[in-house]
Amino acid sequence: MPESWVNYAERIGSDLHLELSAPGSKRAALIGALREAVRSGRLAPGTRLPPYRSLAADLGVARNTVADAYAELVAEGWLTARQGSGTRVAERTRPLHPAVHPKAPARDPRARAPRHSLSARHDLRQGTPDASAFPRTAWLASYRRALSQAPNEVFGPGDPAGRPELRAALAGYLARARGVRTEPNRIVVCSGFAHALRLLFGGGGGGGNKDGGGQVLRGPLAVEAYGLPFHRELLAVEGVRTVPLPLDEHGARVDRLARERAVLLTPAHQFPTGGPLHAARRAGVVDWARARGAVVLEDDYDGEFRYDRKPVGALQSLDPERVILIGSVSKSLSPAVRLGWMVLPERYVGDVLAAKGEREAWASVLDQLALADLIVSGSYDRHVRRMRQRYRDRRDRLVAALAEHAPHIEVSGVAAGLHAVLRLPPGTERSAVQAAGRQGVALDGLAEFRHPDTDMPAHDGLVVGYATPSEHAYGAALDALCGALAPGGPQVS
Repeated sequence: MPESWVNYAERIGSDLHLELSAPGSKRAALIGALREAVRSGRLAPGTRLPPYRSLAADLGVARNTVADAYAELVAEGWLTARQGSGTRVAERTRPLHPAVHPKAPARDPRARAPRHSLSARHDLRQGTPDASAFPRTAWLASYRRALSQAPNEVFGPGDPAGRPELRAALAGYLARARGVRTEPNRIVVCSGFAHALRLLFGGGGGGGNKDGGGQVLRGPLAVEAYGLPFHRELLAVEGVRTVPLPLDEHGARVDRLARERAVLLTPAHQFPTGGPLHAARRAGVVDWARARGAVVLEDDYDGEFRYDRKPVGALQSLDPERVILIGSVSKSLSPAVRLGWMVLPERYVGDVLAAKGEREAWASVLDQLALADLIVSGSYDRHVRRMRQRYRDRRDRLVAALAEHAPHIEVSGVAAGLHAVLRLPPGTERSAVQAAGRQGVALDGLAEFRHPDTDMPAHDGLVVGYATPSEHAYGAALDALCGALAPGGPQVS
C-alpha cells in the first residue's frame, strides 16, 4: 500500500488520502496532512482516527511520530482525545477555511439556510421530536415482520395510493384516536405535509414524476396570519396567492373568509400561537365551505399531543366531503420517516392520484408496511403515550423554570403540542433572541412566523420547542434559556 493511503479497519471500504510529500520531517508532514484533511471537511467532526500503532504501520513511520502529531493537533484544538474513546476530530461550528469550488452552480434564491444553527449548544427550535426517543426496537421488530410477510408484489412498482395495509391501519387509527370518518380508499399516502401541498397545488409533487397530472386545487388560499413561512414559500413557488386570516383567543377569524377557494387551518392547536379553533368557528368554516363549494385543508400536525383536557377531535369529522385532513409521523416518530397521509373527499381521490403519477416515487413501500405493523401491533399507541408523558413533563419543567427565574415572562400555548410561546413586552423580541443566542440557545422569534401581508397587530414573543433536546441535555438547555431571559439579562422587561 502506498504511504499516502490509510485504511480504516473500523470503516471497511473507506480510505483517507494523506499526502506526506511535504519537505521536512515526517512528523511535520503528518501534522500538515491531517490539518488539511480536517480543514477541507474530508475528516468530518467526530471522526475517530486510527490508533497510533495502526496509522504508523500504514504510513511506514515510527509510532512516536504519530503520537507526537496527534498530541500537537489536540493542543491546537484540531483533535480531541479521551480515555476509552480514542482520538477524534474536534467538533467545529464550520470548516476553518471552506474549500472553494469555482465551478459550483449558483445557489437557488429560494433555498433556505440550514434550519438548525450548528454553533448552538441547545436546540430549542420548534418542529422536531426527541430523536433519541425513536422506538428503535419496536420499529425494527415491525420492519422484520413486514419484510418477512410481504407478498412478492411489494418489491415491484409501488401503488401511488399507498400500500393497502397502511391505508387500512390508518383508517382504523385515525377513527379511534382523532375521530376521523373515512375509508381506506379515501386515504392517499405521501411523504409529509409539504409533499401533500405540492400534490394539491402543484400537480405533481415536485419530484420529477412525468406521469403526474394537473393541479387539484387552485388559489387564492386563505391561511392563518401566523404559520410556517416554509409553507407560504412553497405555495408561492407554485403560483398560489395566500390571504392571511387574523387570529384571536378563539383561533382564526374564519368570518373574514370571502371568495377564496380553500382555507388552510391548524384547528386542533393553532401553529404557532396555540389554542384550538373555537367550536362555533369550526362549524362556521364548514358552513362556508359548503356554501362556496370550497374546501378546508386541516393540518393535523400534532393532534396526538394534548395534555390538559380531552383531545380535540379532527375538524374533518364535521364534513368528510369538505375537509382534507393531512397528517404525518414527523412529530410522533421522526421527520426521518418520510411518511404522511391525506384523508380526502371522494371527489379528489382520482385527481390526487393522477397528480402523483402511476408509480410511488416518494414513500418507501417497506416503511409503509413497517408503520402499518407498528400501528396494528399497538406499538405506535404505546410510543405516543410514552412520549405524551415525556413532553408533558418537559412542558411543566419549562413553565416552572420560567416562573422561578423569569416571572415577568407570560407562557402560552402549552395545552398541547411540542412548543410554547413566551409573550414579551413590545420591542424586545430581537434582543431576547440575541440574548438566547449568546447563551448558546437556538430558538425563533414569533415574528418569523407572521404573514407579511397581514394587518393583524404584531406581538413580540419567542417560540420555544421543548421536544428536541435529549433527556440528559434538557436541563442544561432550560438553564441557558432562563439565564438569557432572567431580569437583568437581556432587555426584555
